[in-house]
Parts: sequence; structure tokens; C-alpha cells
Amino acid sequence: MSARIPGFKGEYLWEFDIAEKQLLLLADTFPPEQYGWRAGGTARSVSEVLVHVATGHFMLLAIVGVEAAPDLYGKLSDDLRTRMMAIIGTNDSLAKNVTDKPEVIALFRRALDRTRRAATETPDSEMNLPAFLFGEETTVRRVFMRALSHMHEHMGQLTGYMRSMGLPAPWPDWRQGAKHLERGA
Repeated sequence: MSARIPGFKGEYLWEFDIAEKQLLLLADTFPPEQYGWRAGGTARSVSEVLVHVATGHFMLLAIVGVEAAPDLYGKLSDDLRTRMMAIIGTNDSLAKNVTDKPEVIALFRRALDRTRRAATETPDSEMNLPAFLFGEETTVRRVFMRALSHMHEHMGQLTGYMRSMGLPAPWPDWRQGAKHLERGA
């Protein structure tokens, strides 16, 4: 868990921790033999979803100028288009080849740790700097927000996968302990 700090960054990291915890619970709960399961012919498998989230984080970090994983991506071009195409090619290869549960979880943790560290270390003054994301000019802040949204998007996908397999979500139903939400409590 990240230390609670004030402002946008603190709120971002708080939400990041929640998404990370839930995604790791999902990743840990899927049996190893189910990591190749997919909802349909062209849908990503469980392992591919987790690797996609991890490598998506490395790509987003590269957009904001963070060298995320040189051992995976090698020396990347300074040209944005060339750099992004090389990252996408590596990401596709990793999704196909990193399929063993312990390897997938290690890559996933590594990417999330690096994203948290980058968000923590990026000065507030740099959050408004321009960045180029998916064909449009934006800010560094929005790139970090995209990483968080991406986590939630695929958390929903994996929760659906889990339920399709007949497995319960790996966290308690908060409504059963919701007495603290009653008025005056």
C-alpha cells in the first residue's frame, strides 16, 4: 500500500492500491490450469489479460518518459511512432509467451510496482506537462489516469471470467458488513 499523501497524487495512489489488490486477488485465485481459459475464440485468455495490463502499463510509462523495462524492450528509438510500434510488438509477443501463472504474476507485479513508483516520483509540476496518447495531445496526469482506468476495465473482464467458470469473486460481499453505513452509526 502506498503512504497516504495529499492532493491528486494521494487520491490516485489510493485508488491504484484498491485496483491492484483486487487484480492480484483475481490473479491468485484463478487455478494455474485456467490461465489459458478464454471466454471465446478471439477473447484474451486469463494470462493474456494480465500480461496485457502489465505491458500496457510499461507502454504508458514510456509515453511519459519513464524507462520501465529495458530488459524487456531493449533500446527504444527516440521517434515516438517507431518506439510505440516496437513496444506493441514486444507486448504482443509477451502476451503469447508469458503464460505460466508464477511468471504472469511476477510480470504483473513488476509493472504495477513500477507504475506506482513513477506516479509517486513524478513531481506535481510535471503532471500537467504535455503527452501524446492514442493520437491526441493530453497530459502526463491523464496518462496515469488511463493506467488506472485500464486496470479497472480488465478487473471487470477477469471478474466476468471468474463467474463464467463458476468461481466466486475472491473478496467478501461488502454489503454483509455494511452496518457502518447506516445513518447515525
